[in-house]
This record gives sequence, C-alpha cells and structure tokens, in this order.
Amino acid sequence: MTITFKSPSKDKAELETGPDFTPRFDEHGLVTAVVTDAKDGELLMVAHMNAESLALTVETGIAHYWSRSRNSLWKKGETSGNLQTVVELRTDCDQDAVWLKVSVAGHDATCHTGRRSCFYRTVSNGPEGAVLTITGGEPQFDPAAIYGKN
Repeated sequence: MTITFKSPSKDKAELETGPDFTPRFDEHGLVTAVVTDAKDGELLMVAHMNAESLALTVETGIAHYWSRSRNSLWKKGETSGNLQTVVELRTDCDQDAVWLKVSVAGHDATCHTGRRSCFYRTVSNGPEGAVLTITGGEPQFDPAAIYGKN
C-alpha cells in the first residue's frame, strides 16, 4: 500500500486538531524533520523529507529523507548500517515539520562523521568572534572505512 497525503485543510481548526495527517510541504516540496533518540531524547539530526520519503517512513517504520545536496531519496543508515527505526512520528501544529523519535542500529551513530549526533560542536564567543568546540565525543566508527572518501 502506498500512502498518499491529502492537501492541507484551509480551515485552521481542522489543520490543527483534525485527524488527517496532511503535511504542508514548502515550495520545494519539503518538510523539516527533527530527529531525536527515543531512549534519551538527544537531538541527533535535522533533515528534510519530501512526500515520497515521508510516505516510505510511515509505511516501513525506517527513516527515509530527501537529500538536498544529492537531490535524491536517502534511506538513513543504508550504507553505514545505522538504520533509524521510527518509534514515534509527530507533526507540529500547522503540519509543516515532523519530529521523529528513533532507535539507531549499528554503531548508534547518526552523523556521517561517525558521531552519535550531528550536533557535536558548541558555539561560543571567542576573542576573534564565534568559535566552535567539539563537545559531542569521539566518532563511533571510521567514516573513511564506511564511505570511502569523506
């Protein structure tokens, strides 16, 4: 069964409280996807989904995204083995963003750098301006060994 999404209601009350999941894709056909770990709530990544990737995610329970840089469908973890199984999928009030609570397989790493989260750097104000400090731990796997050239 292939899921298709109805057009969003123009009735604000229906959109915000009705039972129909009618994602509001932007002018590029995308919704923002916020991804957290289902066990501890850590923010793992932010990505985008088009209708196809969102439908595949709902149908299979495995997270799929739309890669803007590659302009292609992306089954997260297909190469690395760090598949994201969706434990819960939510949408925001106006249905233009989704929140995936996932369980990560394999190395329990989400970032292509081998780290658990894509948010592994902290921004602070230094003498020369904004600086980044790695605070998210060491990589869980060697990206070069998994992906080749990084």
